[in-house]
Amino acid sequence: MQKKYLPLRKKIMVRSLFQPLLRHLLKKEFTIMTGARQTGKSTLLKQLNEHCKNTGMPSIFLNLENKDVKEHLNESPFNLLTYLPVTEERVIVFIDEIQYLQDPSNFLKLLYDEQAEKIKIVATGSSAFYMDSSFKDSLAGRKKIFWLRTCSFDEYLQLRDRQDLLDDVVRIRTMSNAKSVYINLLRQEWDTYMLYGGYPAVITEPDNQEKIERLAEIRDSYLKRDVLEAGIQNETTFYYLFRILAGQSGNLLNINELSVTLRIKHETVTNYMAILQKCFHIALVRPFYRNLRKELTKMPKVYLLDTGMQNSLLNNFQPFTFRVDKGMIWETLYYKLLCEKYGVDDILFWRTADGNEVDFVMPYVEKPYAVEIKYDQALVKSAKYQKFETTYPDIPLSFVWLQPFDEDFFRRC
Repeated sequence: MQKKYLPLRKKIMVRSLFQPLLRHLLKKEFTIMTGARQTGKSTLLKQLNEHCKNTGMPSIFLNLENKDVKEHLNESPFNLLTYLPVTEERVIVFIDEIQYLQDPSNFLKLLYDEQAEKIKIVATGSSAFYMDSSFKDSLAGRKKIFWLRTCSFDEYLQLRDRQDLLDDVVRIRTMSNAKSVYINLLRQEWDTYMLYGGYPAVITEPDNQEKIERLAEIRDSYLKRDVLEAGIQNETTFYYLFRILAGQSGNLLNINELSVTLRIKHETVTNYMAILQKCFHIALVRPFYRNLRKELTKMPKVYLLDTGMQNSLLNNFQPFTFRVDKGMIWETLYYKLLCEKYGVDDILFWRTADGNEVDFVMPYVEKPYAVEIKYDQALVKSAKYQKFETTYPDIPLSFVWLQPFDEDFFRRC
């Protein structure tokens, strides 16, 4: 008999980015929310609008997939004022998919310069908007950008309707000696999270095969939109590059090697890499060094930003017990955890000319530290890292592993 799956009940989740966005409503700067497609930007924008309605803050919500509204605003940015409610207060204007305007940068600039006392714009913008060269120049000092990533593990548990497990994780993190009767269940959920990633629509699918199909849909349909908006001519080569990077996440990025493998120009590879970054599919980690001769590597490391997308590109959803690449997937996910804490700019790696390496170094955070990632604790060989510890005694080094899985895992992460 075929097993039937009941859909998860519709869960209203408040993303961790909600509170920073809420605080920024009071600022004069316009608010721009960006991130990969299907991460929940529109949903979060609607939640902010609902909060304004419930608290009496004047607001309107405009979706620029509505062609009539889009054409009206394209005629003149100041046509926006015709949509405002009658009030003496500043109006919060929520605009979804602002990249559909003919010139979104100029639209925002004119309204900020002449109407910032009357309106506050909070907009979502896709990679096409973010890649616009005029975006940074014309909006300098006029906007703040917020990056919505795929869901964290805490958000994953909320979407899975497992508040009991989330409460237990919070308790473990805050108590150094806390034990959990749910530790085996937490490991199962963590493996599922690592395997299928953090896209909200994937998390809420109860059937694993449907998760895989939903990831394939995001990979193919929405990646194609990125390709079209970026004006890429060779879609097949672009996709092949993405697949290669999925199998090399955590490795040094060798543009020349990729150029030879793909049989395309060095400049084309560089352009494709830039597009994958601006579409929030990958990130590059720069090397950390203080001795230019001994710690010499100009190459960054490349990481994917969602392990579900990574596994979809690899076409591999086997349990990690049977996978030779489980260490790579775990390191990729840990990089995402660090991004959630610090953002991409504060995360570096260390590598010397003679091959010594530490996965991640955070030298510029409030309490600098470095971390080496291993799938299994048995693989930790602390003697290999004496050179780093001797060279940088002010940057303590720690190790993080996934196996064996216990309560300390959540305190380490």
